[in-house]
Amino acid sequence: MSITNKLKDELTDQLFRAILSLKTEEECYQFFEDVCTVSELKAMAQRLEVARMLDEGRIYDEIVEKTGASTATISRVKRCLVYGADGYRNVLNSFKKGEARND
Repeated sequence: MSITNKLKDELTDQLFRAILSLKTEEECYQFFEDVCTVSELKAMAQRLEVARMLDEGRIYDEIVEKTGASTATISRVKRCLVYGADGYRNVLNSFKKGEARND
């Protein structure tokens, strides 16, 4: 059973539908400010930047310096890039194609 199947349930589906319904960056800020703590949101943003930098071939020291992420976080993100469910990969590919909205 994949991790995705372990996560999948009615409440998680509802959450993802809610996220997909957001149309602008401002709506995202409003929703995530209500749903997440500042620390949780900053941690997710940091992990995405770590993934982007790893995808560019940056070294751990440079990633630590720019993001403040621990080497454990960087290793976990790298493991997800290599062996994960392709979530980071999908987003990074969208960034590369210019599909990521910048509202």
